[in-house]
Amino acid sequence: MASQGAANSSGDGAAKALDPKVAEAIAAADAAGPQSGETVRVDSWIWSVRLVKTRSMGATACRGGHVRVNGDRVKPAHAVRVGDEVRLRHDGRERVVVVTRLIRKRVGAPVAVQCFIDNSPPPPPREAVAPAGMRDRGAGRPTKRDRREMERLRGLPGPGDGLGTDIGEPTP
Repeated sequence: MASQGAANSSGDGAAKALDPKVAEAIAAADAAGPQSGETVRVDSWIWSVRLVKTRSMGATACRGGHVRVNGDRVKPAHAVRVGDEVRLRHDGRERVVVVTRLIRKRVGAPVAVQCFIDNSPPPPPREAVAPAGMRDRGAGRPTKRDRREMERLRGLPGPGDGLGTDIGEPTP
């Protein structure tokens, strides 16, 4: 039984063989990566594995307190090591990743996903994200009634809500 389990696990590894182009890209990324014992800046790493679009966006996120390594807010020059947990709040979503490989240069998406383990919560469904009060294209300018309904859906205070003064109301 134990030998069958070992045979199955080795068979699974063969089934997950990498595409030759991806394997070549991984080899290039390893060659461009830091030597053993060296570290990589956190802003550079989150850019390299494609969590942010530009390195300057990564640095800005660090300065704004949106990046945490092992639970601590970090500066852009903080050193990242294999095994660190990196939390990034970006685009209204929190990404939680564990570093498995250090790279300095930006690589293709198939290589980038092998540099971390993604433990992020699933994104909210698109229906929950849809903005309230969107009008159909070509529907024309909204009427006053439409506008008030959109404001009510968005939760904005409108006239008659007791938050502002309407014409003819005495001022307190």
